[in-house]
Amino acid sequence: MDRIFDKNINGIDVRATYSQESINNIFLPLLEHLTALQKEKGSRVLVMLAAPPGAGKSTLCSFLEELSKERDELCNVQAIGMDGFHRRQEYLLSHTTERDGKTIKMVEIKGAPVTFDIDKLTEAVKTVAAGENCGWPSYDRHLHNPVEDAIMVTGDIVILEGNYLLLDEDGWRKLKEFADYTIMITAGEEFLRNRLIDRKAKSGNSLEKATEFVDYSDMANVRICLNDSMTADMTLAIDESGEYSIKN
Repeated sequence: MDRIFDKNINGIDVRATYSQESINNIFLPLLEHLTALQKEKGSRVLVMLAAPPGAGKSTLCSFLEELSKERDELCNVQAIGMDGFHRRQEYLLSHTTERDGKTIKMVEIKGAPVTFDIDKLTEAVKTVAAGENCGWPSYDRHLHNPVEDAIMVTGDIVILEGNYLLLDEDGWRKLKEFADYTIMITAGEEFLRNRLIDRKAKSGNSLEKATEFVDYSDMANVRICLNDSMTADMTLAIDESGEYSIKN
């Protein structure tokens, strides 16, 4: 029987469906593996899960957190995201970058690697990887800004999700060094485009405006994530029906 999972993600109510097959054959074995890693290490395990925009990574990590609490033999998972390290809206409105040979305001491509504060993220990841309890920011899609110290990181297994955690570019490449285990999710571009347009419209934009932003900004980020990420310990593929499979 499929499992329906309802969650508020970054200020938006999301409903996801996970098949019992995926739960039994992918998610529970993954949680068992991470539990074994944590017991062997004897301290916090940091997992980095990278996926393109629209792949449902935030929802999946929240589901893994809930699933881990349903089995006594599993170590509880805590899910956190890198979206809280978006630069603030006022910064993006007042700073520029280059895209296709033109100088544009950063806000026009919000979500691109350049619009995140990678230095701040790196320092926070170091703190979490060291096993320290610390505050962690979240991102609110209605406020269009991060909310500082929205979460207290205390878990023995922490799954950090984000688009560019495995990005093979200067400034980002170092993040992987702090991970005990890495996961990558891939999906078809058109599937992701449709999901992103729907999500953008639900955050208060017209369908026309949502489509324009997704095609100009989000899809470029999708391609960066799919084409320029480093190899992960586990790669999952999500198909048009939302079903997961293991690629490696």
